[in-house]
Amino acid sequence: MSGEQDVRPDLRAIREAAARIAPWIHRTPVMTCAALDERAGARLFFKCENLQRVGAFKMRGASNAVFSLSDEEVRNGVATHSSGNHAQALARAARNRGVAAHIVMPDNAPAVKRAAVAGYGGRIVPCAPTLAARESTLWEVVAQTGAAFVHPYDDHRIIAGQGTAALELLEEIPDLDAVVAPVGGGGLASGTALAVHGLAPRVRVVAAEPRNADDAFRSLREGRIVPSEDPRTVADGLRTSLGVRNFAILREHLDRVILASEEAIVAAMRLLWERAKLVVEPSGAVPLAALLEDAGELRARRIGVILSGGNVDLDRLPWGPAPATGRSGG
Repeated sequence: MSGEQDVRPDLRAIREAAARIAPWIHRTPVMTCAALDERAGARLFFKCENLQRVGAFKMRGASNAVFSLSDEEVRNGVATHSSGNHAQALARAARNRGVAAHIVMPDNAPAVKRAAVAGYGGRIVPCAPTLAARESTLWEVVAQTGAAFVHPYDDHRIIAGQGTAALELLEEIPDLDAVVAPVGGGGLASGTALAVHGLAPRVRVVAAEPRNADDAFRSLREGRIVPSEDPRTVADGLRTSLGVRNFAILREHLDRVILASEEAIVAAMRLLWERAKLVVEPSGAVPLAALLEDAGELRARRIGVILSGGNVDLDRLPWGPAPATGRSGG
């Protein structure tokens, strides 16, 4: 990709991204749920990126990156390595642009995700399930095809695209006290931080992370990137370590990171399904989980919560049957 990826986005760049990707994404709704407000002790406004195209916010960043490329840069298509939502988003964005997408995926990636990538026209290149294998295979693909590499999160055009979710949220609900977003590699969290800082600097920006994959918490505490080592969390989309560009933005604009236990993540996911009727994947439930466990100074505040995605393998839900209560619905 060209040098534009090294120009840190600001509010203007996020607004430009919003205009660029408008034909290719949904402006997702903001929803509320009185039952979840009561449990959290706060007024919650859910930005429903689980209802986004490809089922996740990743469609925003992928679309901005692909449609920011010049005709020459995109002539040989785009390439990335991903086993999750970015793979699907990039494949669909490339199809929308009319170019090829080469997606390096570990050979243990869920069949449902491989099928989704293929369904969007992506060419899947399998590799061993290690980061080293993913990266080496990716660079082989780039060398063979001449495709432009689009990093899943450590790219300023990806970050600007992800920031459009918070931009929409604040345009619709301007009087928030805080916005909470999940953090893994940091694309969504850093884009959110930039959007909020530019549009409403008085609003706090909080990232939420699994306690079992707390590299962002530790990195910001220590002032350097602390890689994630063997993260074991049901929130598979948040196992990635922070990117360099993402870390720099979060150090400057993030208020704090709040953590959620595995039990709280599963419980929050189930609550969103049952009470709000929102199908959210584990990673998307992490902000609510962290708020329910430790809202702290956010209690009794007006909080925007970004539900990052809703791609769930229905054959592998993280909970068993609910205990019998003897009461029927209604």
